[in-house]
Amino acid sequence: MAVTTKEFSLNHLAIIMDGNGRWAQKSGLPRVAGHQQGVETVIQIVDECVSQGIHFLSLFAFSSENWGRPREEVDALMGLLLQFLSSQRQRMLDDGVRLRVIGDLTRLSEPIQKALANAEKETSQGQNLTLILALSYGGRDEIMRAAQKIAQSALDGDLDINKLDNKTFSSFLDTGDIPEPDLLIRTSGEVRISNFLLWQTAYSEFYFTDVLWPDFNAAELRKALDDYRRRKRRFGLTDDQLEDL
Repeated sequence: MAVTTKEFSLNHLAIIMDGNGRWAQKSGLPRVAGHQQGVETVIQIVDECVSQGIHFLSLFAFSSENWGRPREEVDALMGLLLQFLSSQRQRMLDDGVRLRVIGDLTRLSEPIQKALANAEKETSQGQNLTLILALSYGGRDEIMRAAQKIAQSALDGDLDINKLDNKTFSSFLDTGDIPEPDLLIRTSGEVRISNFLLWQTAYSEFYFTDVLWPDFNAAELRKALDDYRRRKRRFGLTDDQLEDL
């Protein structure tokens, strides 16, 4: 894990987008209005990440636990997802944004699976930003699925289990070809990672803010990035070792 300067560049940003429901409640609106405003925030943050030269943006859009929410809310969220894919298609193409989706997609409806697959294919040549949507996603579930793939690969004779290491294990995760997050942001004042990218965030920096997701704008993102750039990432090394590097 290379460390080159005191002020670290930020290659991969991950965000737990929290607070849509509370924003709607405070505004005297139905919960779906909070989710709608949250989509507008997503669009703004994607634009800012492109401007900032961030290459990977992972958004926790729908967790595996979210399936337990009221059916009407789940349906509304899926409708907003389809609307986002349709309305932002040309914008992603124009801005060089490539879409990737992670999670247990088998639980999504066939029309949504098809729409996601089409969006991934159409934007696959984007070079400026990879937008990773975590849908029907849970970190423990991802690790479990990776372990199952590894076991099957060993049974098939394709993997020597005695040579299994962190790098090989990581390659079986949904994010196998994506670098680990440098910074994880969570909005709304909660200070936990809620089963998001458990393996990948082992050495990520965390930034928690009381700002609800619908109110989180480009200025708030820049504030988080400024805070990150003032930090010293050690990766288990001492200050003297960092200075030498």
